[in-house]
Amino acid sequence: MTTTPADQREAAVDPTAPAAPGYVPRRTLPLRVEAVRQLRRRRTLVVGLLLVLLPPLVAVAFAVGGAPDDSESALLDSATASGPNFAAVCLYLSAGFLLVVPVALFCGDTVASEAGWSSLRYLLAAPVPRWRLLTAKLLVALAFSAVAMVLLPLSALGVGTVAYGWGELRLPTGGTLPGGEAALRLGIALVAIFVGQLATAALAFWLSTVTDAPLGAVGGAIGLTILGSILDAITALGDWRQLIPAHWLFAWLDALQRDVEWNGMLRGGAVSLAYALLLVALAYRHFARKDIVS
Repeated sequence: MTTTPADQREAAVDPTAPAAPGYVPRRTLPLRVEAVRQLRRRRTLVVGLLLVLLPPLVAVAFAVGGAPDDSESALLDSATASGPNFAAVCLYLSAGFLLVVPVALFCGDTVASEAGWSSLRYLLAAPVPRWRLLTAKLLVALAFSAVAMVLLPLSALGVGTVAYGWGELRLPTGGTLPGGEAALRLGIALVAIFVGQLATAALAFWLSTVTDAPLGAVGGAIGLTILGSILDAITALGDWRQLIPAHWLFAWLDALQRDVEWNGMLRGGAVSLAYALLLVALAYRHFARKDIVS
């Protein structure tokens, strides 16, 4: 018995039709393949170079203009005391905006870039299930975001050690920590920063499923993050500001005390994670029902 083209089309769209031999949905679009695709993109190289080159530029600025003298910030005032201090200052200078950019870029460019290249429908026709496509892209984007965040303090630690030597970390609240303990505290601070940026990552990811313009998703995530910082500056909002992820942007500084203060970092992480789960759920829901025409 022969099948007509109409029968073949009906079988292709019939969800109850048996899968092809050897077809396993979770094995489509392997994470390794997606990671290699993203690694080869020019914007990945540019972001990596920017984060690696920032600490040397800051060190040159200190060499030309002299050590910072900020009576309002003990952390900035001790920037040239040692390599760990220099790394902490670079984190402080970049956490407010610079580290937001790679997170928004990697997560906002996930689905929207495929739509912009008109390759999204071909990926889904591979066939890659929609949930698998989103999962692979989200995991790779988060991994690249984490690596981007690690690059800056590692570069700063190396540059600071060469320029100012390896030594104790002078704490903003007074006192010092030995070099080994200082590295551990910087690691805790970095984890807190990454968890705090999950809300921005999820926002960019959701926008990437809504729009076909990568710049719209990336710019929208950065813009709304900036808006959150503006709202947090309005003291009239009172305790409502604690529901804004930007309110906990510098909670990681609690790791740079003689005894780590976990309360602010845990509360900020909980707020960020709550927004992230909601926005990721919205992204999956929207993409599952979206008509793919690009």
